[in-house]
Amino acid sequence: MIITGAAGRVGRGFAEFAASRFELTLLDRPGVDLSGLDAYGRTDHCDLADLPRLTRLCRGADCVLHLAADSNTAAAWESVLASNIVGTYHVFTAGKRARCPRVVFASSVHAVSGYAPGRQITPDAPVNPGNLYGVSKCFGEALGRYMAEREGLTVLAVRIGAFQKPEAAREPDSDWMIGTFVADQDLYHVLERAIRIQGIRFGIFHAVSDNWFKRLDITATRELLGYEPAHDFMRLSPHFKELFTDLPHGHSPSPSGAGDTAE
Repeated sequence: MIITGAAGRVGRGFAEFAASRFELTLLDRPGVDLSGLDAYGRTDHCDLADLPRLTRLCRGADCVLHLAADSNTAAAWESVLASNIVGTYHVFTAGKRARCPRVVFASSVHAVSGYAPGRQITPDAPVNPGNLYGVSKCFGEALGRYMAEREGLTVLAVRIGAFQKPEAAREPDSDWMIGTFVADQDLYHVLERAIRIQGIRFGIFHAVSDNWFKRLDITATRELLGYEPAHDFMRLSPHFKELFTDLPHGHSPSPSGAGDTAE
């Protein structure tokens, strides 16, 4: 399996998680420090602008997990275009040319962050990006649908929430991610299921933890991918501890909109 953007926050953690589960080739752009990643698989540098080289690297792979991107939500158009749009097109095209059957595309909550706060968003809601980074993720999802419907690839797009280690929920200024928090191990579980699942040609799946309020509805992720999130932001955060003190284990308060059903 190929992982692009392997030296990033998600990439390094997932490589460690996945090393005993898959045979990995870990890629990042020239000049990026890949030290330490060789413990998890083969490492190499590749500019996503170099389609012929990327195609050669994809030969023999059974999946590409495409994590590489300029993830700055304030990124300028020139960087978004080169890294997130052209680069993503090259990854899908390399996979197709190399006969790699599957691409798992790291999308983002920012593909739908333009919706009003408090609304829960289902995977079939129209895209509504809140920034150019989100626009690039909408492009990747649309390209993935095209590649699945017209070019024969299997494509699963995973919209990633606020990716953090569980201890981040305990920080004083963590409330901004109350509805989008996804603990690292929960995300790795979603990605593993997206890589392994059979019988789905194309799908968009949401990746947040089992938070009391979920900005992204995870019903399909649970039912179709078999996702079993282990964490809940409000149970981790000391700011909300009193809400859960008198509740039996496994129960949460249930205000309107707190579950997996869209408002």
